[in-house]
Parts: sequence; C-alpha cells; structure tokens
Amino acid sequence: MRSDCPLNYGIEIFGDKWSLLIIRDLMFFGKRYYNEFLGSAEGFATNLLADRLAMLEKEKIIKKEKDNLHKQRFVYSLTEKGIDLLPIILSIGLWSDKYATIKLNPERDIIIGGAKKKGLSREVAYLKKKLLSEHCK
Repeated sequence: MRSDCPLNYGIEIFGDKWSLLIIRDLMFFGKRYYNEFLGSAEGFATNLLADRLAMLEKEKIIKKEKDNLHKQRFVYSLTEKGIDLLPIILSIGLWSDKYATIKLNPERDIIIGGAKKKGLSREVAYLKKKLLSEHCK
C-alpha cells in the first residue's frame, strides 16, 4: 500500500476500472465464468482479466471454485466482502447517470433503475439479500 489512508486502501483494492467492471458483471449481469467476462463490452485483455480476478480473489472480494458440472472450468462468485461494495457501485452509477456528458446505454437501468425508483438504501437492502442468496450459499 502506498499509504495507510482508508481511501487509498480502497482505491488500491477495487478502484481500477477493470476490477469494478468485474464486480459489476458479477452483481448485475450474472457473469460467473472467465469467458463470460471476456465478452464484456469494455473488451478485457486476457492477461488483464486474469490479473484482476486473481487480485480480487486474493483480497477475498470474490471466490473461485471448480464448476461442479465441468471440472476443468472455474466459477467465480462474490463474497460478502464483495457484496458490501454494492452501495459504492450503485452510487457511481447514479452519479454517472446524473452527470454523464455522453448518451449512456439504456441497459444502465439494470444497474441503477431500482435505486432511482425506490431510493438507494432500499435498493441496496433488496439487492444485498438477493446477491447473498446467489453467491454465498
């Protein structure tokens, strides 16, 4: 770590765009496999994706397990620590929706639609319960 500042710690762990996009894909788009992440619109390079997945696993934000159906494949899931990033992801999405100077993809409502309609805290509570049941079995 470059310093003992709490903001620096967070930025060093999950603050680069690639890590946040992996977390987004796990939270909102149901991606669980390496090749699914490669198919993201942002175009992950294979070495970058492998590096970020390994770092997120090392920091216990995600977990990697052998797929029960295909033993050669791994499935990725969020941990509770990773799910606790939900308010941050939603807040970034809401901020971007408000201030973007470009036309944003209409699919953004998959991410921020509930928070816009119900409010951030209610949406966080709803999605956290859902994500815990899907990822932390």
